Order: sequence, then structure tokens, then C-alpha cells
Amino acid sequence: MTTEHAFEVDGDAIIRLTEREIEVLKLVLEGKSNKEVGVLLCCSKRTIDFHLARVYQKLDVTNRVQAMRRAAHMGIFTLEPFEEQFQGGNGKK
Repeated sequence: MTTEHAFEVDGDAIIRLTEREIEVLKLVLEGKSNKEVGVLLCCSKRTIDFHLARVYQKLDVTNRVQAMRRAAHMGIFTLEPFEEQFQGGNGKK
């Protein structure tokens, strides 16, 4: 049985992502390629492509940047680690 996690969007819509979809999304948002994600999760790049296509469809996005913004808006992930990477190198906080 696949475990799904429900996330509320804008107070009314519910989006359900499987644990595997969340895992794939997390690795992709860390900057890993689909092939790298496949190696880490012991599956083919084609399987990762499938999972990512389902995530994009569920989040109603078409690319990784949109997925990152949408996931942060929904509370799936925070952007803090990403923001720290960009702020740390230029002296701004």
C-alpha cells in the first residue's frame, strides 16, 4: 500500500503526494538530475521521469523552479536552506 500525504492549497484544494513523489521532489530541488536521483533511489531515470511528471501534474507546474515555489507555498519544503546558500556567499543576511 502506498502512503500518501495531503497538503492544503489556498485553504480549499487538497493535493496528495506519495512518499516516493516527495522523496523525488526533494532530491530534484536539491539540484540533482533525474539520472542522479535514479541512482540514489535504485531505479531507472525513466521511473524518475514518471514520478516527476506526476508531481508536476499534481502541483500544476511545468518545471523545477515552479515546483520549488509551489512546494514552499504549500509547506512541503521551506526555501531557507536555498536562501542561506545564496546569502552566505555575498555577505548579506
